Amino acid sequence: MEKQRQAYTYAIIAVLFWSTVASVFKISLRYVDFLQLLFYSSFVSILILFLILLIQNKLHLLKSYSGKDYLHSALLGFLNPFVYYVVLFKAYSLLRAQEAQPLNYTWQIMLVLLSIPLLKQKIKPLSILAIFISFFGVFVISTQGDVLSFRFTNLGGALLALGSAVIWALFWIYNLRDQRDEVAKLFLNFCFGFVFILIATLLFSKIIIPETLGLLGVIYVGLFEMGVTFVIWLKALKLSQTTAQVSILIYLSPFVSLVFIHLLVGEQILFSTIIGLILIVSGMGLQQYASRFYPPLKSGKILKSS
Repeated sequence: MEKQRQAYTYAIIAVLFWSTVASVFKISLRYVDFLQLLFYSSFVSILILFLILLIQNKLHLLKSYSGKDYLHSALLGFLNPFVYYVVLFKAYSLLRAQEAQPLNYTWQIMLVLLSIPLLKQKIKPLSILAIFISFFGVFVISTQGDVLSFRFTNLGGALLALGSAVIWALFWIYNLRDQRDEVAKLFLNFCFGFVFILIATLLFSKIIIPETLGLLGVIYVGLFEMGVTFVIWLKALKLSQTTAQVSILIYLSPFVSLVFIHLLVGEQILFSTIIGLILIVSGMGLQQYASRFYPPLKSGKILKSS
C-alpha cells in the first residue's frame, strides 16, 4: 500500500507539470518563434536526460546498442521531437491554448485509427462510438460551439493540432516494439532529433538569446514537458500495482490545464471549450474501456497530456 501511495504521488506530480506546459508554450511563444522554442527546449531536454542517465548509472547502455538500434532512434527522433513539436508549437502559435491543448489530446483516438492498418487491429462498435464522441468534441472546440455554421476559428491551426496527435500516435506505435530502456531511448531520440531541429532553425529562423521570460519558458519546457516529467511518470508506473490505477489520473490533466491557461495566459475559457473537452475525454474514457480488447494498446508507458 505504501508503494501505491508513492505511485499516486509521482503520478499527480507528473500530471501537474504536464498541466502547466500548454500555458508555458503560449507564453514562451510571445518571446521566441516556434522553431526557437523547439531548439532551446530540446537542447535543455538533452542535458537533463543525460544527467538522469548518469545518475541512474545507465550511460553504459548507449554502448550496448547496435547500429540498427541507432538507426531506429534516428527515425524516431525525426518523428519526436522534430516533426511532432514543429507541428505542435506551430499550432499553439496560431490557436488559443485552450483550443490547441484539447485537440492535441486526441492522440489516443488517433492511435486507435492508426492501429487498424499498422497493428492489424479490428475496430469494435464501442471504439467507433468513442471516436465519434471525441471528434464531435473537436468540432465543438474548433467552431467555438457554432457547429451548425461549419465555420472554424482557425482551420489551419486546428488541422496542425490534430496532426500533432497523429504524429504522436505514430511515434507511440513504432516505439511500442522497441524494448530498450525508456530513458535511454528518449535521450537518443532527442540527440538525433536535435540535428533536424538545428537545420530547420538555421534555414527558417535564427538562433538568438531569448529575453529573460522567454529563456525561462524554454528551460521550463525542456525540463517539464520533454524531460523530468516523463521520468517521474515512469516511476509512478513502476511503483503502481497496475498501470490503470495511475493512468486514469491523466484524464485530469486537460481540465487542470484550462485553469492554468486562464490564470497564467489570461484566456477567458469558453463554454464551448469545456463542453468539447468533456466530449473528447468521454470518448477517450470509453476507448480506454474498449482497449481491454486490444492487448497491444494497453501499455501506459508513453502517455502524453500536453
